[in-house]
Amino acid sequence: MKLFYQEKGEGEPLIIIHGLYGSSDNWLSVAHKLSGKYKVYMPDQRNHGLSPHCDSNSYEDLKNDLADFMNEQNLEEATILGHSMGGKVAMFFAADYPERVKKLIVADIAPKDYLLLNETSQFYLHRNILMAMQEIDFNIFTSRNLVDDFLAEKIDDPRIRQFLLKNITKDKSNGLLKWKVNAEVLYNYLDEIVSGVNKNWLADVIPITAYSVTFIKGEKSGYIQAEDSSLINEIYPEAKIITIADAGHWLHAEQPELFVNAVLSF
Repeated sequence: MKLFYQEKGEGEPLIIIHGLYGSSDNWLSVAHKLSGKYKVYMPDQRNHGLSPHCDSNSYEDLKNDLADFMNEQNLEEATILGHSMGGKVAMFFAADYPERVKKLIVADIAPKDYLLLNETSQFYLHRNILMAMQEIDFNIFTSRNLVDDFLAEKIDDPRIRQFLLKNITKDKSNGLLKWKVNAEVLYNYLDEIVSGVNKNWLADVIPITAYSVTFIKGEKSGYIQAEDSSLINEIYPEAKIITIADAGHWLHAEQPELFVNAVLSF
């Protein structure tokens, strides 16, 4: 699949893989700050942003898309930075293609099955989000404000709603609004998105020491817990874990300077 992408800067190649509902647009500010050292590539993953929609969204698909993207850009090796779902894609890719990874940076996600958290799992939040997105009829909801009012009935957090609203664009064929993300397919693959790329998936290659690894977590985020440190170090014995103060899951947007400093320190 040919992915849409944006790029900034010159230097060593760094590929940023966005998370669920994200796109390359969300990383332009960070890429600008990193562009003095790196040539930053920011692909939109399938079913996101301006990349094609299709009926499949497995981690195998996303891993292969990244390999194809590197081939298209003639990149033999790169530093890979992945956030949330993109972090799982980055870990999965690096495990299968260690020779193509100079450094691995995983932002606010752990290599674990989040479905095992049961009632505290983010699965239920994402299920509600994707169900609500599919309920939107853009023949009726003709403005972002109307969409926001509807989403507010389903999603309490205004920050999440504002992030989702960035996924609205105008359909050039009919002038109506539409989602950039393929909510139906993401909903169908949500179990794997939340549970996949865990210790069992990586069992054949543990311990992983072929490339340097750093995890960057938000202090206020629940995605990487204190008890996950032992899991991370079991899989990646030499991994560093950096905590960004006063940041949640979208740590790169909430604390961009601290996030960029953490990346550059690595």
